[in-house]
Amino acid sequence: MKRLASIDALFTEIDIQKNKAISFHHHLRNGDLVINQVLEKYSAEKVQGLSLFPSAIFPSYHMIKRLLEEGLVDHITTNYLSGPVAEYCSKYGESDLLTMQTHGGRARAIQEGKSEIDIAFIAAPCVNLSGDAVGYKGPSKCGSLGYAVADSLHAKTVVLLTDYLVDEEFANPEILGRNVDYVIQLDTIGDSKGIVSGTTKITSNPIGVKIATKTAEFLQAVGAIKEGFSFQSGAGGISLKVTDELARFMKENKIKASFFSGGITGYHVGMLEAGMVDRLYDVQCFDLEAIDSLARNEKHIAISASQYANPADENQVIKDLDIVILGATEIDLQYNVNVTTDSHGIIMGGSGGHSDTASEAKITVIVSPLMKGRLPIIKDRVTTVTTLGKHVDVFVTERGIAINPLRQDLRNLAKENGIKIVEIEDLYKKAISITGKPKDLVHSSKVIGQVMDRTYEIIDQLYRK
Repeated sequence: MKRLASIDALFTEIDIQKNKAISFHHHLRNGDLVINQVLEKYSAEKVQGLSLFPSAIFPSYHMIKRLLEEGLVDHITTNYLSGPVAEYCSKYGESDLLTMQTHGGRARAIQEGKSEIDIAFIAAPCVNLSGDAVGYKGPSKCGSLGYAVADSLHAKTVVLLTDYLVDEEFANPEILGRNVDYVIQLDTIGDSKGIVSGTTKITSNPIGVKIATKTAEFLQAVGAIKEGFSFQSGAGGISLKVTDELARFMKENKIKASFFSGGITGYHVGMLEAGMVDRLYDVQCFDLEAIDSLARNEKHIAISASQYANPADENQVIKDLDIVILGATEIDLQYNVNVTTDSHGIIMGGSGGHSDTASEAKITVIVSPLMKGRLPIIKDRVTTVTTLGKHVDVFVTERGIAINPLRQDLRNLAKENGIKIVEIEDLYKKAISITGKPKDLVHSSKVIGQVMDRTYEIIDQLYRK
């Protein structure tokens, strides 16, 4: 491991023109300052034929758009993209520009050599003199570094960029110095305030509250909330309200969960510290409270993306997941879910762990208002398939609960315990009676990318708008 004073110094050590397949993690999200600094060097040197492997792309990653405009990027493989880069790809993307993976699928592809990375640039909030790194210390702390672990193990060259170099040992480093080739100390790698993802606030919107209440009532009725159950929800307002409703039921009935997984928020931390859950398995921190908890709570455990959701990993956490609460941009009559594009075909997200967790959880619940922005959320066929309908069990809206016919067991349990079930076709008819039926999307014939399940199956195509 060699310490360097700048990014410029790195490229006196290695040939930038021979390191064209490059990766980054997104744990700093919109607070990340590393990706743009690195890619400025590739732009300045006019490096042709780049393959980019960022675990996600956020609006502040403006250098990716510039490289696309300069014609320097051949391919982008990522789990999620939003903002100017997503809009540019949708409108101007060339053939097969994008591969959209899942979090678990990305880790699997790197570990199995299907994604070959020349150089991994890892923003590391705290690095010691041995090159070990953690994400929960330092002025730019971001919490778990779960999405960077596979890169650190399998990239041909591993570069840590940090603004906090310390002379101490870490009990459980997330990045191991023995896998690191270079450490570069910068003035700053980012702004922790930029990591906040989702609303991170419990919804008070009456529709959202109604959906969350219905979801909690359903889960209680079918006996899913019991001693030792496991659970995952995101940082969205409705998901957090479901978590809040379940916490109230757990407290009243003295129920303790075994683990919560995925992206962790302060609400999950509060339940850990109240003794309501035994462990938090954290692949990414969604707020500052979660970061601070990771530093102080031994049962708040940082995990890699592989350990989180790689189906080939024997230690995969979500194989033991009982319940997952997920959102949707669209859902169709076959229960396929879209969180990748909007209804006009513009890319605005991606699977992340959506498809991963839906594939494994014993009960996968989609929560959403029946209409968004005067458009029905239910379609004959979603604009883009992110998560296959065979992995979706329940759809909860303010106007009723639909259960996938593939889950006759859940339908029977719900009916036996007084939960009224509606068919998704009836919800669809109700929605279009209010909104009218939207015109079918007509996309171009130019395929700019593909949506890949974590099994490597291509489940849909992305088209130029």
